[in-house]
Amino acid sequence: MTAAPEQRPPFPPFTLETAKQKVRMAEDGWNGRDPAKVALAYTPDSRWRNRSEFLQGREQIAAFLTRKWEKELDYRLIKELWAYTDNHIAVRFAYEWHDAAGNWFRSYGNENWEFDAHGLMQLRIASINDVAISEQERKYFWPLGRRPDDHPGLSECGF
Repeated sequence: MTAAPEQRPPFPPFTLETAKQKVRMAEDGWNGRDPAKVALAYTPDSRWRNRSEFLQGREQIAAFLTRKWEKELDYRLIKELWAYTDNHIAVRFAYEWHDAAGNWFRSYGNENWEFDAHGLMQLRIASINDVAISEQERKYFWPLGRRPDDHPGLSECGF
């Protein structure tokens, strides 16, 4: 007997509603900061370009996320749908974090996502820029974890 394929609804082709749902699910996962759990949203052979780093497969993705969240402390992320079609979604995002020395940053970027028929991400291309901010410039203050539903999104925050 063959194992059923892994599935991660919603599935392509995406509608406006399902694309927004997929984006929020990704945001929630990343805000949970559990590398092994987040890696399960990607195909076993998923390919990534994250800044200047090229990754392939869940093991490399989980290792990357472990390093990321060890460095980027008090990480809080907001993603926003930019465009979608069939099995592709484009998002823009901003996240705030600080380093071990207490220096705060806001990281802005765009991601292009491609999904397989089972709703797993098979390709992620991310372009990201970091901007040093003062603690007074922070805009994300919810408790660590999922962004509350009533918290403003990127556009409402002026980003």
